[in-house]
Amino acid sequence: MAITPLLGRMILGAYGWKTVGEPPPDKKYVLVAAPHTSNWDFPFTIATFWKHRVKLHWVGKHTLFEGFFGGFFRAMGGIPVDRRSKNNLVQQLAERFAASETLALAVPVEGTRKRQEYWKSGFYHIARAANVPVVLGALDFVKKEATLGPAIVLTGDMKADMDRIRAFYADKQGKNPEWFGPIRLKDEESPPGSAPEAGND
Repeated sequence: MAITPLLGRMILGAYGWKTVGEPPPDKKYVLVAAPHTSNWDFPFTIATFWKHRVKLHWVGKHTLFEGFFGGFFRAMGGIPVDRRSKNNLVQQLAERFAASETLALAVPVEGTRKRQEYWKSGFYHIARAANVPVVLGALDFVKKEATLGPAIVLTGDMKADMDRIRAFYADKQGKNPEWFGPIRLKDEESPPGSAPEAGND
């Protein structure tokens, strides 16, 4: 699907939204998409990136791309992944980054619209394995702002990295703020040397 900046501006403008910030100069990055509390999050996020002439990609189960709608989902930026593969999701996506000249990959870190006590750590492990930064993106439904924040190069010090991420999202409110849980990873609480949270989330 061709990038359509006019359509992106029209969609956002029709609902009274504005964008804050610009996509980073990096050609490859993981987009942290939060808060995720509404079905409106996906179209507003896609429209934001259309406005900036960037094709945003997302991950879906491989069976979603079979049949009549497979081509449509791919055109909309979908990347099929096979969870039956011996390579876990982190490795599959790290390989996809390595094979791509450009790739902006959105990861809904909460994994669902309902409140969760922890974020999924997949975004962190994918960015580290692919050696790409994470870009912080937020939809604030109170201000009606779609914000693209800084590109952060993860250091491997998970708590320090997450502290920077927590600071960015501290004042952002989703459509249903009561469904936005704590910004934390189980891996932050794991003893040193323990296995990380499964990288297939």
